[in-house]
Amino acid sequence: MSIVYLLLGLVVLVVGAECFVRGAAALATRIGISSLVVGLTVVAFGTSAPELAVSLSAVSRGAPDLAVGNAVGSNIFNILFILGVTALVRPLIVHQNLVRVDVPIMIVASLALWLMAMDRRINAIEGAALVLGIIAYTSLAIWMAKRETKAIKDEYQESSNAAPSSSRLGIALYLILGIAGIIFGARWLVQGATGIAEDLGISDVIIGLTIVAAGTSLPEVATSVVAAIRGHRDIAVGNVVGSNIFNILCIIGITGIASPGGLPVPPSILAFDIPVMVAVAIACLPVFIAGGGISRYEAAMLFAGYLAYTAFLIFNSVGHDRLATISAVTLWFTIPLACLGIVATALEWRRTRQRTASKPPTTIDHDV
Repeated sequence: MSIVYLLLGLVVLVVGAECFVRGAAALATRIGISSLVVGLTVVAFGTSAPELAVSLSAVSRGAPDLAVGNAVGSNIFNILFILGVTALVRPLIVHQNLVRVDVPIMIVASLALWLMAMDRRINAIEGAALVLGIIAYTSLAIWMAKRETKAIKDEYQESSNAAPSSSRLGIALYLILGIAGIIFGARWLVQGATGIAEDLGISDVIIGLTIVAAGTSLPEVATSVVAAIRGHRDIAVGNVVGSNIFNILCIIGITGIASPGGLPVPPSILAFDIPVMVAVAIACLPVFIAGGGISRYEAAMLFAGYLAYTAFLIFNSVGHDRLATISAVTLWFTIPLACLGIVATALEWRRTRQRTASKPPTTIDHDV
């Protein structure tokens, strides 16, 4: 029954999130909010709604480890798996605003979470600070959206997730079904996940970092892959970066406020998973700067990184006798080596551009 609850919860949760996003986007469009602002706010909130619902449900059911593992695991999954798979389907383009604004905000938010978690607890004051951060970020996104070019606004308009029916009744049905799906799907997902953890003797942390994190990130998977296929490759990247910011500031923040006595952070997550989350967030910056996007080669590196991370979690769950060695290699060799490789790629790209710029023109246009 635990597996049934888990699968049923995943399906209902994803369908509910999709209905909610479509209904909310249609409502926002109906009252005159631009599709660009809708994409940066309503859709970003909607695709992160499963993580929030699962985290709050986990806390209410006495499984706070699952809540933390879900948020941190989702951020790692978003960057390594979603960007990796999406760029393998079609190389991605990175909008410069992401490099200048959103990625640095994601890095700062990740570092702030690591600092707050040092005492192994996110208290209500820290949670409130994170929530204020998401309010400020959303306000900044709306302000910047008003300054975007018409081409970018048209791109968001074309990729809008608005409901097919824009009537009041249609919008209301989408919103009601969406909210109900998110609530019941999150409840069944948490019930199934905790049941599997108990049956197999696996901690809630491992379940949260893997099955639950991947399941609640399915809306981001669908949004990014579809956006890339349609040619909106910058939106595919922006969806992931925005969702990671929401996961930290909104989900951890609200869960920290809602948890009696604060949200406890398991020692294993503090020692390994949060550093990995911070490392992959920082690694995004040179990757995005290097070529203005993500090539298939870089996508393969990201996807391989997720496989390595998952392999570590599996070894950890079964208590492998070489777990300490694997952990040390992953943290102090693999991640720095990957970062050095990324920096080297960025430097090589810069040298190539300088050489290209210094070459004299091969032809002269005499018809000036």
